[in-house]
Amino acid sequence: MAKRIGGEVPAAVRPQAGDYRFDLDRALSAVVGLESEVPEDAFTAETLGTLRSGHGVLVREDGLILTVGYLVTEAETIRLTTGFGRVVEGHGLGFDQATGFGFVQALDPLDIPALKIGDSRAAGPGSKVVVGGVGGRANAVAGEIVSREEFAGYWEYLLDAAIFTGPHHPHWSGAAVIGAEGELLGIGSLQVERQTGPGGRASMLNMAIPVELLPKDLDRFIAGLKTAPVRPWLGVFAHEVDGHVMIAGVAPGGPAHRAGLQIGDVVLAVGGTSVSSLADFYLALWSLGTSGVEVALRLRRENDAFDLSVRSGDRRKMLKQQRLH
Repeated sequence: MAKRIGGEVPAAVRPQAGDYRFDLDRALSAVVGLESEVPEDAFTAETLGTLRSGHGVLVREDGLILTVGYLVTEAETIRLTTGFGRVVEGHGLGFDQATGFGFVQALDPLDIPALKIGDSRAAGPGSKVVVGGVGGRANAVAGEIVSREEFAGYWEYLLDAAIFTGPHHPHWSGAAVIGAEGELLGIGSLQVERQTGPGGRASMLNMAIPVELLPKDLDRFIAGLKTAPVRPWLGVFAHEVDGHVMIAGVAPGGPAHRAGLQIGDVVLAVGGTSVSSLADFYLALWSLGTSGVEVALRLRRENDAFDLSVRSGDRRKMLKQQRLH
């Protein structure tokens, strides 16, 4: 078997084949290990690192791998490893900023079955799932969906109904969330702390991106990832603090940085629309049009409120593109 990303999960939370109506081992064999290398001068190198590892899922027999976008963003090389030890080079096809999905093409046969893409919309809290990484049952968690809820990320990212599963998988990046019929429901993205159970006890959960966000025509979608119009991007890292949106950081060389936004600035309004949460902030921003649109911000810095105009950008133009060797 292949070296597992991060090692095995505790035996007490591993799935047992007899508990499922589908072929568990076959389904888990569709998960591959994914390792990528990013140049040191890449835009995301400082925040995401230059060596990244996680998982991907074979979703088509032609070698198409679905993963989480941050694993392959600006990757110069990608290596895929099956649970049976086969190692294949991969080519990054791109990532979708709106959903967070990443796409990789295996450049040689992986000799494993593909996992069918399902639809998680009927899977609510209490639905049984298996969260699997490369390496079969030894790197899988038998769990359930704890909640379906909105998730707003500090990096200008929003999902309407993210999947939160527990118990948490310790090696979640790009892991497969597999439903009751052996179908792919989501792709692991984050580990988060949430208040769950009696008394609001804090628990670690996994957040996954629902697969129904993928379009039916994947080929056309992937082909357009590098050229299609995208949402306006400011290049800010923001948090909610006491019912306000506060700037916690700005991307060097990004639109907000060039316009003079500072750490600690509070965003009061976007395009004339008052905002009090990250979701408010992003939805108001994206409603203004596509990248390049002028964004009117109402800000508070210390005790002063003022207006600032920022010409939004296209984040893709900051990123290195992978070369096909």
